[in-house]
Amino acid sequence: MMAAARSSGSGLMRRFRRLATLAVRLKGPADFVTAADIASEATLRSRLLRAYPRYGFTTEESPPTKGADAERARFIVDPLDGTSNFVHAIPHFAIAIALERSGRVVAAVVFDPAKDEMFVAELGRGAWLGGRRLRVSADRDLSRALVGTGIPHSNRARRHARYLAMLGATMRKAAGIRRLAAAELDLAYVAAGRFAAFFEFGLTPWDVAAGALIVREAGGRVSEPDGGADFMTSGDVLATNGRLHRSMLALLARSTGYGGTVTRRRRTPPPR
Repeated sequence: MMAAARSSGSGLMRRFRRLATLAVRLKGPADFVTAADIASEATLRSRLLRAYPRYGFTTEESPPTKGADAERARFIVDPLDGTSNFVHAIPHFAIAIALERSGRVVAAVVFDPAKDEMFVAELGRGAWLGGRRLRVSADRDLSRALVGTGIPHSNRARRHARYLAMLGATMRKAAGIRRLAAAELDLAYVAAGRFAAFFEFGLTPWDVAAGALIVREAGGRVSEPDGGADFMTSGDVLATNGRLHRSMLALLARSTGYGGTVTRRRRTPPPR
């Protein structure tokens, strides 16, 4: 998985240095797809399925393929997390790969090729950045903590009012808010202790699968913003260092009365 991410990252960086020639199209309002996304996905599919041909493959840019493995194993892949940053020449984006077996993510890689940072985790074996074991921050007071977030897209206007209420409540309590526009990296930053918490709504499995395992293996907690466990299906996620989880849950709930209704409906999980 790490080798596949590095290979994909090399291709992304070559295209990043030649953005003027990159083909870009819109899938929807503020929803970009580029030749870089497609090429990165092709590299990951080739490298991963050559090694594990019986595994399934779920990704952003093409229909999922179902594996023949008895454990229903599949790779959940985001070939370019942070496409908007990429197309605007902002060097903050990542490749994310999660391996799921029998419905449980057991290994994860989030690779930032611009900064050459490789975040990895295996279930029960910890999370790592290079040779350094990752630990979440020790913050117990939001007034000392940085909180990451993601802003709902312009095509999701129904969420804006509730999100702004949550953002306002968090701004009044936290040391600072950061919106970096790459959810898998935001989660990795929680694991690395850079953020004490992160919340976003309306995500997909490939936006959270790898990063969530990395957070948990670094000692943090991941749930839905109402405390539920089904963030892979709902797409609504709150990740913290664990020490701040209850206070963040209470803060978000008080700001809007959130009870799992920000997205208004549950997503149907992609086929395995």
